[in-house]
Amino acid sequence: MSTITTSDGVQIFFKDWGPKSAQPLMFHHGWPLSSDDWDAQMLYFVNKGFRVIAHDRRGHGRSSQVSEGHDMDHYAADASAVAEHLDLRNAVHIGHSTGGGEAARYVAKFGQPQGRVAKAVLVSAVPPLMVKTEANPGGLPIEVFDGFREALAANRAQFYVDVAAGPFYGFNRSGAKVSQGVIDNWWRQGMAGGALAHYQGIKAFSETDQTEDLKAITVPTLLMHGDDDQIVPIDDASRLAIKLLKNGTLKVYEGFPHGMLTTHGEIINPDLLAFIKG
Repeated sequence: MSTITTSDGVQIFFKDWGPKSAQPLMFHHGWPLSSDDWDAQMLYFVNKGFRVIAHDRRGHGRSSQVSEGHDMDHYAADASAVAEHLDLRNAVHIGHSTGGGEAARYVAKFGQPQGRVAKAVLVSAVPPLMVKTEANPGGLPIEVFDGFREALAANRAQFYVDVAAGPFYGFNRSGAKVSQGVIDNWWRQGMAGGALAHYQGIKAFSETDQTEDLKAITVPTLLMHGDDDQIVPIDDASRLAIKLLKNGTLKVYEGFPHGMLTTHGEIINPDLLAFIKG
């Protein structure tokens, strides 16, 4: 397997497909998944002549199931370690959900200062802040995330079935075209990772205020979000994030769910391509 070892001794698994001379696209996956969640995008773009890279976040997929560093700073630093190891330049960083937070922090703290980033895409992403606070009154109550932690600790396997079969892909909506394979694949990816990393990762994706990350990003940034996202509601995510970005564009998809990269890849992928080439 292709891995790098971070400065604090964590092995990070990554995939690197396509011509090394082509423009690189680096994908950042959501919680509690792995780089496999980008299969549809990586196959699409490698066949368009791009170099495509994706890694498993620490504690997720095939990366080390360590007990430390399950926070947005370490996530971004690990992504940077991969980008530096591969010496990615003129790269487009594409993050989904928690991976959108990781990508935003990476671009702000590492990618831009190092001159490695051309553009960014945040899909159904968690920034600026998910949890409800005095400064973020539209956020979700902390009890929502406490419920995630309780369900994960009590029966992680069943919790992951319920998330995938229900709100993640909008399969709980009337008339939804349910795919058992998609549900099983989500469950497979989740169960491959570590319970501790996933448990602590809930705090990382829900309580990390990324207002300053968004303000710091100057490269062209596309926000893509479905207005029926039941996991990361658009009104307290992308509709706020777009106000903080210096060079941002928001594209809203009517009726699309949180997992729209999978359920509506035939629409999302060409839109991504148009932005990357634009």
